[in-house]
Amino acid sequence: MTTFWSLFITVIVVATLIGCAALVIWCSKDLKGIADGEDMGHEYDGIRELNNPLPKWWSYMFWATIVFGVVYLALYPGLGNYKGLFGWQSSAQNVSNIEESRDLLANSQGIDQYARELNAANAVFGETFRKLAYKPGTDELLDITEIAKNPEAVKVGQRLFIQNCAQCHGSDARGQSGFPNLTDSAWLYGGEPETIKATLLHGRVGNMPAWLAAFGEDGVSEVSAYALSLSGRKVNAEEAAKGKARFVVCAACHGTDGKGNPAFGAPDLTDNIWLFGGSRKAVEDTVRYGRQGVMPAWKDILDEDKIQLLSAYVWQLGNPQN
Repeated sequence: MTTFWSLFITVIVVATLIGCAALVIWCSKDLKGIADGEDMGHEYDGIRELNNPLPKWWSYMFWATIVFGVVYLALYPGLGNYKGLFGWQSSAQNVSNIEESRDLLANSQGIDQYARELNAANAVFGETFRKLAYKPGTDELLDITEIAKNPEAVKVGQRLFIQNCAQCHGSDARGQSGFPNLTDSAWLYGGEPETIKATLLHGRVGNMPAWLAAFGEDGVSEVSAYALSLSGRKVNAEEAAKGKARFVVCAACHGTDGKGNPAFGAPDLTDNIWLFGGSRKAVEDTVRYGRQGVMPAWKDILDEDKIQLLSAYVWQLGNPQN
């Protein structure tokens, strides 16, 4: 945090505490010299205001919260860059890469609560992950399809999914606009166990170029019509025929039959499954402006045994019969 923002936050917090204390003092004083219980001279709807002091319990409670705030800010972070007398921090705030984060986790001195909790969790559950992901007594990982047959391993993989993947794919793994549904049979890069693992390990970067400049508005409409027709949608036949002629440039990724290419992550256009929406407008927007998608790499975030369990869970979502 820069010095300016540190000072800005400090001034706001300190001024608020002082203001609260001043307000309590001001409300506790008789500034008009009117005795307790005397009429204040105000009346509304037949109700007159009397000069009654603040309840003692209310004043004491307010002072207690102010004192608590001062003590808390002295002991813990809260005033800009001030670290507090305890030097406590919720997590490592200054790390800039995964390597630094791992070093801090390995060498935590107890002031980083997140690191302490993560190390404690690894100590308790690390062996559980290992037993489910590795062959007994070896350093060889179990086959993903074998792990998927173990209900306990699948449950652990599901928890890992909810913790790390549900933000994009949803807790039920059915995805949302721009994020694939993992419960069907449509896989952009292939649904084989090792391919799913490779996706998790290294991530994916998808790029559908924009074609407005090359096609023009008429061309966008024609290519969209043809793309929709590939999945059996009703479109203008003449428009789709013109789009088919233009589709030759799209075939480089999607194939001449429109069935896609896992090598490029190019989707199958014949299955009526649309990553960014299957309405006419959504498809036209895809052709017109292009689409970009990023699946992050998890190899530096999750251990290999967790990746194996997560891969098994994802694989069995689309292969429940196995």
